[in-house]
Amino acid sequence: MPTIMLSHALYDDGMQILREHADVIVADTSDFWKVLTDLQKCDGLIIRVGKIDRELMERCPKLRVISRPGVGVDNVDMKAATELGIPVVIAPGTNARSVAEHAIALTYTITKNVVESCAQTAKGNFGIRNQYRAIELEHHKVGVIGFGNIGRITAGLFSRNDMEVHVFDPYINQETVEKCGYVYHGQLEECLSACSVVSLHMPSTPETRGMFGKKQFDAMQDGCFFVNCARGDIVNENALYEALNNGKVAGAAVDVLESEPMDPASKLFTSRNFIATPHMAALTRESSARTSSLTAQGTLAVLRGEKWDKVANPEVYHHTRWK
Repeated sequence: MPTIMLSHALYDDGMQILREHADVIVADTSDFWKVLTDLQKCDGLIIRVGKIDRELMERCPKLRVISRPGVGVDNVDMKAATELGIPVVIAPGTNARSVAEHAIALTYTITKNVVESCAQTAKGNFGIRNQYRAIELEHHKVGVIGFGNIGRITAGLFSRNDMEVHVFDPYINQETVEKCGYVYHGQLEECLSACSVVSLHMPSTPETRGMFGKKQFDAMQDGCFFVNCARGDIVNENALYEALNNGKVAGAAVDVLESEPMDPASKLFTSRNFIATPHMAALTRESSARTSSLTAQGTLAVLRGEKWDKVANPEVYHHTRWK
């Protein structure tokens, strides 16, 4: 039987599949150097939290597959994996609805000032309700930045809330957006300036990392609301902190930060109008069952020598390792 290491356990459905067909090691760490001796014995690695680079891969010559229970692969050195003949298994489409709903939930939470109001009420400050910080979302313009599977579902949910949806995605044409009944923008700053709510839905790539900085926040409407359920490194956190504290951004709600696990000492947490959840948008019971099962199935398929189609680097199958 193959041996598979997981940074952390998958949801029960996936764990059951793995344990029926492999020897499983749950490392319970995001630092694979701490468990290098065990990792060197493994045929597969499933990463929920943590990173793997070329040096680690080269130190683990038995490794034949790396899997991510989701679609983000920014924590895997993709160039190294491909050059070493290691498929990177992903689980596309399994968590789109969950992430979209979480983005909507965060939007409601921050625009209704739920978290601060709860904390102040618990302290006896019933008068917090008289701050009038909550707004109605009906007829507001929302900018959906990134129009992939998650962005499209999120846009649909916003639209059904009688919001006017604006879209920016350089990889999607105008006709596609307008067929959905939304407003297309060819320039990011143009979209940002039009909307009072901005929701991010793009992967972390060399092109998107750090794309939200001072220039982009300055382009937003005064008193806008900002939601990020995409990736933490898309946003310059110093610029976000400044925007939160100078009034440009009335409130920000995120599921991701650049450092994960999130640092409770981050100055963002000192902002009254900032809230965060611990990268949990995809972790509903339903999506976790789908994602964990598909991840387990793909991992085992690759270890059986099958050319599993749900990989982030399909060109890997041209490697001599697969001939």
